[in-house]
Amino acid sequence: MTNPAYRRSQLEALVEAQGGCRAAPPLLLKADPYFDLAGEEFGRRLLLTTDTNGAEYCLRPDFTLPIVTDYIAQGAGAPAAFSYLGPIFRQRETGPAEFDQAGIELLAQPDGDIALDQVLTFARAALSLYGIVPQVHLGGVGLFEALLAQADMPDAWRSRIRHRFGHPEAMDRLLTRLERATNQPRSEQPARDDLVEDVTARMVSAGLSLSDGRSPEEIAERYLEQQALDAAQVPAATLKLLRDYLAIKGDALTALRQIEALGEKHRLFLGGPIRAIRRHFEGLGEARISFDASFSPRLDYYTGIVFEMRGQGGTILVSGGQYDRLLERLGATAPIAASGCALWVDRLEAEWPK
Repeated sequence: MTNPAYRRSQLEALVEAQGGCRAAPPLLLKADPYFDLAGEEFGRRLLLTTDTNGAEYCLRPDFTLPIVTDYIAQGAGAPAAFSYLGPIFRQRETGPAEFDQAGIELLAQPDGDIALDQVLTFARAALSLYGIVPQVHLGGVGLFEALLAQADMPDAWRSRIRHRFGHPEAMDRLLTRLERATNQPRSEQPARDDLVEDVTARMVSAGLSLSDGRSPEEIAERYLEQQALDAAQVPAATLKLLRDYLAIKGDALTALRQIEALGEKHRLFLGGPIRAIRRHFEGLGEARISFDASFSPRLDYYTGIVFEMRGQGGTILVSGGQYDRLLERLGATAPIAASGCALWVDRLEAEWPK
């Protein structure tokens, strides 16, 4: 048996063994980037403060964002590897708001598959220090995007469907709305000038200002855009394809075979992203591997393969994957490959046999 201090020292050694730079971002960070990238849902978990000018700051809620931001500021482009182990701060429903996180971030590596293998190997090695053989939960963002790019639908709907990937309830609402639209006759759009005049009359009649807030022209344009979008109907066969795909989950090999069969049925070329997922199975050792076609973090900068490693009770111990769009979202001038993961140290310790 080992004690927590020994396990901590072993984890510290594993983090140091990853090479590259040991990152130690400031404890106090600007809050706006977190709201911009992760939205209000994540923002509610931040521990916030303001400076004398009213600018909002937060105690460090993760390592990835400040690491990537600093990498871009230093002149992004050269391959870089970062590892970390230290405290982060997030509000939880129960338990302390300060806890330790460990992880690695591999940026601009020449081979994205090798980089992801290193991330998965690091995660598995960390869990083995705590005697954990995890349940590995995989998702394929790149696989879904490949299907979406080939599916028969108006282009206007592709990005809207993609933005709901990883949000099962929102995706279901959108698909239900599109299914209803296929059974409804298309109504003729009013002329723009007539619509502006009608909106103006209604606003005046209601005593609303024509200059404060949205103008009649803006309201009319938004209405016409929405009507045009609703008129661009998605074929019923495509909606069934999406439903069938998103329902696939279970043992990884079985699930991927089902996706292959679905792709063949609809004449879709999905072999590349499926092979990319299979290539990483060997590095996961004895872990039980499942694949969920609808699984993705609720952040649209993830690409390729995403994963979670869970303990016996289903607790998420590690999460990560490929996030090639993040650096562009933060100001990089070109796409930069990125892979990484984060470990929840307190959850790892809680899995240790008592």
